[in-house]
Amino acid sequence: MSPDPVLSRRAQAVAPFLAMDVMAAAGARERRGEGVVHMEVGQPSAPAPRAVIAAAQAALADGRIPYTEALGLPALRERIARHYAETYGVRLSPERVVVTTGSSAGFVLAFLALFDAGARIGVPRPGYPAYDGILRALDLIPQPLTLRAEDRYAPTPALVRTVHAAERLSGLLVMSPANPSGTVIAPARLAELCATARSLGLPFISDEIYHGLSYGVPTATALQFDDDAVVINSFSKFYCMTGWRVGWMVVPDALVRGIERLAQNLYISAPYLSQIAALAAFGTLDEIVAIRDGYARNRALLLDALPPLGFTGIHPVDGAFYLYADIGRLTDDAGAFCRRMLDEAGVAATPGLDFDPEEGGHHIRFSFAGSQADCAEAVRRLKGWLG
Repeated sequence: MSPDPVLSRRAQAVAPFLAMDVMAAAGARERRGEGVVHMEVGQPSAPAPRAVIAAAQAALADGRIPYTEALGLPALRERIARHYAETYGVRLSPERVVVTTGSSAGFVLAFLALFDAGARIGVPRPGYPAYDGILRALDLIPQPLTLRAEDRYAPTPALVRTVHAAERLSGLLVMSPANPSGTVIAPARLAELCATARSLGLPFISDEIYHGLSYGVPTATALQFDDDAVVINSFSKFYCMTGWRVGWMVVPDALVRGIERLAQNLYISAPYLSQIAALAAFGTLDEIVAIRDGYARNRALLLDALPPLGFTGIHPVDGAFYLYADIGRLTDDAGAFCRRMLDEAGVAATPGLDFDPEEGGHHIRFSFAGSQADCAEAVRRLKGWLG
């Protein structure tokens, strides 16, 4: 009888993604016939735009769903490049665009292309938990950049220099608008961070997956300030295409062939059907803006209703569709609090430990990507539960 397989050291180093665990628990509750208001994951409740669905249906009716080139459909790469010219005034060659299986594959490709095992990468804290998970799975070291209220919870050049002096970074990763907070890095600050990374010889990776979702503040792409930045984006959030699993990267010319080789071997290509659908997404702005207006109303509702219930110290909600709050007045165990909130009030949200293993025990993240009716119902339930 063969021995039981032993989990690899890399797999053991990867912490659970708590938002997904909460989603699983919420799903189990629903299967028991108990209602849930979902505010735990960053997933728009709106369907993909009509033209996206129609394009996929037409491609499916054609019958043949093939591989594409590893870097993506040429027409989609060209359209993404045109998007940068139209939106940011940045002109770039379509050859620098890589279509990926969601932004997640983009991070894997970027980390593998840029860093050798043991490299230390500066990442914001609180921040998106999969950064740490992917880095650790690849034998890389996530180095926290601890964000501060006085800096509007955005990284600063001084912070990067201080951490680099102490820990010797090999690269820098930032996100704007941010997860879990929605905080946007001001364009001038982003320019300074790009310049700082260049001066320290650090590759700069910019996660821009929530671009297009901001509320009265300007957003900039790192490509406006550093042509060698690696930018990662996706159709998941702005275009409501989470399950389609299609995203993109913009990379320097010097990385294109290496990333192509990695993509060829890791997943061959992003799904053809999703790429066809993504190409149609660029023509759906009117639909998408209406959905974003709904997020803005949800944001206003929660910012008004939650602080009186004890959800305070909210990080600046400049963009995305998240609200990250301090619940220290209510508990110092966000995990237990979220479990009780789901069990007793039927509201699913994510404990801050997902985003900050040190300080997240008294924080919670709500996603307001659902309908206004859902957000109003969540507030009603929380008022009843918290008294």
